[in-house]
Amino acid sequence: MSAGVKVEELKTLNGVIGRLTLDVPKTLNSLTLDMVDVIAERLEAWAVRDDVAAVVIDGEGEKAFCAGGDVQALRDSSVNNPGGPCDYAENFFAREYRMNYIMHTYKKPILCWGHGVVMGGGLGILAACSHRVVSERTRIGMPEITIALFPDVGGSYFLNKMPGHAGRFLALTAASINATDALFCGLGTHFLGADQKETVISAMAGTVWPADAAECGETLNAILTGVSPSAEQPAPQLEPVMGEVEQWMAGDDLAAIIARVGAYDGDNAWLGKARDGLMHGSKLAASWIFRQLNETKGASLEQVFESELRLGTNIMRHSEFGEGVRALLIDKDRNPQWLYESVEAVPADVLDSFFTAPEGAPDLNLPE
Repeated sequence: MSAGVKVEELKTLNGVIGRLTLDVPKTLNSLTLDMVDVIAERLEAWAVRDDVAAVVIDGEGEKAFCAGGDVQALRDSSVNNPGGPCDYAENFFAREYRMNYIMHTYKKPILCWGHGVVMGGGLGILAACSHRVVSERTRIGMPEITIALFPDVGGSYFLNKMPGHAGRFLALTAASINATDALFCGLGTHFLGADQKETVISAMAGTVWPADAAECGETLNAILTGVSPSAEQPAPQLEPVMGEVEQWMAGDDLAAIIARVGAYDGDNAWLGKARDGLMHGSKLAASWIFRQLNETKGASLEQVFESELRLGTNIMRHSEFGEGVRALLIDKDRNPQWLYESVEAVPADVLDSFFTAPEGAPDLNLPE
């Protein structure tokens, strides 16, 4: 194991499968900068080796694949350097986004086993992989509005590709989704039981892999579809209420959207929790989440990650994020003192400042 990531090379009948296991279960495999660097380095090394047919990324422990980045470390970097530069946090984002970009553009198939909690940086890894297994234990969340962040790690890309306004809804409400919802949204590609991971990996090891990378993807797909799920899919939460979601999320008036969501008084507990996520979240964060998603519709991956680094850097240099993490994870009083009571109260110039290139920000350095 190196820096919280277990690196293995599993022999197949004619080559190698690379395996990266996030191995810090006590923190729900939360990503650190060292872990990001190990993953990126291994992926780049395996990409140019003819004997490596595919890569598996999974997490140690029963609870989580990955609960996201180490937000307390990000907060420390932010609050200790008010106004910035916040070297650790900003470099973490730059190198994490580079890692995500490598995954999105990888020529060889990457299987992500998205079991348990998959949030933040963990979701960025899952969404970037070519083959994405979800199970009966999968719980996917984008709760960034609750700590005054935004769904980054490519969220500006994959949220905009979801059906209807599902991506906008999930980003603004912090609603969590299960495996069936993930398949509906395109975040998952295959459903299998949580106990079937080693069965799949053994099948991959017992396979003769083709030389062509595209054909390797087809081989991996055949392996996954050839395994009968050992568990039943959970009941869908999102698809049955897409009518309400579309009605709530329509239009370009964020204040009107929030008013519609806030007025919900139905008996669907999942929708009620989504309502509360938006109503209790940072209104400044709601404003930059809404604008970021709108501005990145149709953007390329390169443009998405460049815009996310710009926004993320500015957020780290502002006080709202530190307050959000304090209330949720440090003091745990769940009573954040947000700067603005409504999105209408957010000054236009303040919001604009988050979308202006910050001085001294790190370079993204995306691979060619």
